[in-house]
Amino acid sequence: MPRDPGAGSERFKERGVLLRVFVYVFATHLFAGFIWLLFYVGGHRM
Repeated sequence: MPRDPGAGSERFKERGVLLRVFVYVFATHLFAGFIWLLFYVGGHRM
């Protein structure tokens, strides 16, 4: 039996999926921004 009574509900699972998607999208954009910054700095070196 889960500690949280709503842990097996669809709403709880949906919230977990939405949180995971948000984290993945945020991390992907952060990584892409870092790569873009590397290209930007590398392209403007003398």
